[in-house]
Amino acid sequence: RRFTTLKRHLTASSKTPSTTYFQINEKVKTALAENKPVVALESTIITHGMEYPTNKTTALAVEQNIIDQGAIPATIGIIKGVIHVGITQDQIEYLAQNKDSCRKCSRRDLGYIIAQKGNGSTTVAATMYIAHLAGIKIFVTGGIGGVHRGAESTFDISADLTELSRTPVTVVSAGIKSILDVPKTLELLETFGVPVVGYKTDYVPDFFFSSSQIKAPIRQDSPKECAELVKATTDLKLSNGLLVTVPIPLEDTEHVDKIRTSIDQALKEADEQKIGGAEITPFLLKRVNELSDGFSSKSNIELIKNNATVGAQISVELSKLESMDEG
Repeated sequence: RRFTTLKRHLTASSKTPSTTYFQINEKVKTALAENKPVVALESTIITHGMEYPTNKTTALAVEQNIIDQGAIPATIGIIKGVIHVGITQDQIEYLAQNKDSCRKCSRRDLGYIIAQKGNGSTTVAATMYIAHLAGIKIFVTGGIGGVHRGAESTFDISADLTELSRTPVTVVSAGIKSILDVPKTLELLETFGVPVVGYKTDYVPDFFFSSSQIKAPIRQDSPKECAELVKATTDLKLSNGLLVTVPIPLEDTEHVDKIRTSIDQALKEADEQKIGGAEITPFLLKRVNELSDGFSSKSNIELIKNNATVGAQISVELSKLESMDEG
């Protein structure tokens, strides 16, 4: 057993970048070396999703949900040109208060933000990549990016999908963001060979909505079943990620019609103002929240906390399965 732990530690340290610009929190590093459950979290919700201090309190609440399930949270952020895996409460406060100076970083932006010694938050794609470098297998977010509506003419497709096709990290989310073209996104994920799991549901959730009315390719009804799928995928040395989609809590579905109307209006305004690229998602989410009288933000907070609970439970079960393998 000591040999297995040492082997894991040496393997992880050999693939991580220089500590000059890549630092893993000591608690997270120890947990990974001892095969304890660790859950990665992105930091875009801190800098681009909410206003201060809601961004800070939400980030801390999500971390607490993971701790309550017996796992260790590892929020990933970039501060003064250094990638941190497992930022501290003080660092969460720093990013929350300085959100306007933070760059929203996908995989393509990581080298630039480090070279500039800047502050940045990580998208789903960047968080997956960094989590994999650190040796973290489970990552929780609100919703993933995907194929934007009208992509047949704009070719606006999120890098999250490409990352899911090539990075072996399991993403636990409330599905694909409702502002996107969900059917086309699922088609592309199928093309990329990414398993999409409906957690305790036959249908893929639609972020703000519990169902997109599209059948989930796979249904799993417990954290253990999900963990077994993750382990089997890892054992087969498949290079792709997995997407576990979790419906929003039932009590948060009462304002469905208002949010749908708000999304349609926000999309119309974005088209009229010719907003696209990296700016489109923050604009749409902010506008939908305004048009829905703040309800979409409240729903967003509840769904990511719920995702954190499920993701932590999967991580705990995965840790147990891997420990059994070690004897």
